[in-house]
Amino acid sequence: MTTTLDLKSFIRDIPDFPKPGILFRDITPLLANPDAFREAIDRLHQRYADQQIDAVVAAESRGFIFGAPLALRLGAAFIPVRKPGKLPFDTHRHAYELEYGSDALEIHQDALPPGSRVVVVDDLLATGGTLEACIKLLENFEGVEIVECAFCIHLTDLQGENRLAPHPVFSLIRY
Repeated sequence: MTTTLDLKSFIRDIPDFPKPGILFRDITPLLANPDAFREAIDRLHQRYADQQIDAVVAAESRGFIFGAPLALRLGAAFIPVRKPGKLPFDTHRHAYELEYGSDALEIHQDALPPGSRVVVVDDLLATGGTLEACIKLLENFEGVEIVECAFCIHLTDLQGENRLAPHPVFSLIRY
């Protein structure tokens, strides 16, 4: 049952990390508090409980923290999206640019059956590069419907949601 915890009060600000001029929003205090972490998962679960979600897709590694428990609560598959060379079977791969350089992500080629309804989850939406890469990977699957892209934190000034359009975006905490 959701309470009235202010989840934002469990986010720590770390200036100049990972480089000068960046204000890092640290989720580890939220994760360290079982009541706050439970409430975050409860709020996500309540949002998607009646939407017939087949799978929760989450990007390595912090997306796994929210995606795996959400998938369990929804009775849905958990589909990991990982860095190259981490998945043991045939994969689709997508290279992309992010705020601190470039990277690539992979997903198993047999991860989703045709017509799956998915929620794509990550810890934080900044510029949108990581989730845009996840969406590009999901385009390899026939008829997959992205119900929403969900985040613990959304840094609204960076307008990362524009890169995820036309897919709707939901976040628990907005800065």
